[in-house]
Amino acid sequence: MSARLSRRTLLAGTMALPALALLGCDYDRTTADPINTVDALDFANRLRMPPLAHSEVDAGGVRVFQLSALTGSVEFLPGVATPTWGYTDGRDGAGYLGPTLRAARGERVRVMIENRLSEITTVHWHGMHLPARSDGGPHQPIAAGERWQPEWSIEQPAATLWYHPHPHGETEAQTTQGLTGLFYLDDGSNPELPRTYGIDDIPIILQDRSFDSRGRFLLRDRAVTGLLGDTILVNGTCNPHLPITTRLVRLRILNASTARIYHLAFANEREFAVIATDCGFLPVPRQTRRLLLSPAERAEVLIEVRPGERLVLRSVPWDLNMITPLTNGAGGNDHLDLLQLQAAGSLAAGGHLPDRLETKPTVALDFLAARRVFQLDGREINGQQMDMTRIDTVVGAETTELWTIQNTHNQPHNFHIHGVAFQIVPPGATAPDPGLGWKDTVLLAAGESVQLVVGFPHYRDPLTPYMYHCHLMWHEDEGMMAQFTVVEPDQVDSAPRILAAGHEHMAADHQHG
Repeated sequence: MSARLSRRTLLAGTMALPALALLGCDYDRTTADPINTVDALDFANRLRMPPLAHSEVDAGGVRVFQLSALTGSVEFLPGVATPTWGYTDGRDGAGYLGPTLRAARGERVRVMIENRLSEITTVHWHGMHLPARSDGGPHQPIAAGERWQPEWSIEQPAATLWYHPHPHGETEAQTTQGLTGLFYLDDGSNPELPRTYGIDDIPIILQDRSFDSRGRFLLRDRAVTGLLGDTILVNGTCNPHLPITTRLVRLRILNASTARIYHLAFANEREFAVIATDCGFLPVPRQTRRLLLSPAERAEVLIEVRPGERLVLRSVPWDLNMITPLTNGAGGNDHLDLLQLQAAGSLAAGGHLPDRLETKPTVALDFLAARRVFQLDGREINGQQMDMTRIDTVVGAETTELWTIQNTHNQPHNFHIHGVAFQIVPPGATAPDPGLGWKDTVLLAAGESVQLVVGFPHYRDPLTPYMYHCHLMWHEDEGMMAQFTVVEPDQVDSAPRILAAGHEHMAADHQHG
């Protein structure tokens, strides 16, 4: 039995010794044994539900949210206060994570953000289709004490999106400390699905963390993929259970870990239905017993439960084409209990699963504006590391391109493109597979290649770039990121490839506090 398992087992139940006495040494995941917490948790803590963010519609018809990023403190482990960062809308304390924002297609939204931290941050709207100057990437910094007010129109289908910091070089550290929240988009489609927030429509934010001897989050001892924790938090809850009152439950799952890849399954091999991926619904529910999610990927699943049963969601080992030591170091041989669903003795219906789902049609490959190849290796994309002043790719607005992503490294990477949704063309196929869904992030095993059909937005801005990068956040921080701009199609060749130094400080709308 590993030292980690011993510690996790002790922390899972009633503690006979002071918590600090059980917190052992720091670990290096590159040499640690795999973690196994199966049957080691007692699921004593009720799952925390992120509150829905308050909003108001102003006189101009804009839905206005308010968010502040600030420090806090949370007792994840019994008797131990952990310093944290989080977001608040002014009604709920920002101990950890943030409220769930919710808006409908066709609405215009404004988010008034105040940075009450002691360092620069950003707020990136991951999966959102919006102008580059509102994207919240590294070119829209919010200095300590300053405010930022991005505004945009919701012009995309229903989806489960999220928001998190994206300052260049600090994304892993700031996200680890707690800056994460969900953003639900509604469009009125598929009304028969479970949709009561926190009752039969449940947000599931998966994170892994390690703690030092004083209960602080560890920000060192990385694995090959980055920070890999030995304690699982779900919605910021350690050792959690979820009371279930309906027969059918919709779980909106976000992998908000900075490096860990989850291979999700239920303990009794229960089949479940995947109904949506990162950017919207599938055309047909996909029945499965396994679901692989890399950092930043999302999936919506429906699970049917029986009265009185206890059903455990787990992460089981996966194969990403690596040698055993690297697989161990990346957590690929870990067995993790994540969450127990605890069904009531009597259950309401909670919606039903349709045979087909309303979704966005598949993209045709008849009119490709360009074909591009991007090679992932080490901490580089196409042999280069991130340069804030260099535009790596220029694309035409409202065009479609075929991007081939090649992972030539002996480790996994994943690939995220800001501001778009794409579809995957399977090897040997001549069209996207609609059953793989609409995505903004895709996982690549060691040595794997994938083809993406990417449709670009109508927003044009030759001087404010979007990002594409590996979403293993340490890799991103170390430079595995590049930039693209969207311009008029006839200006692709003539658009700037260099930005003036300090441009990032002009790209955002700021107000001083």
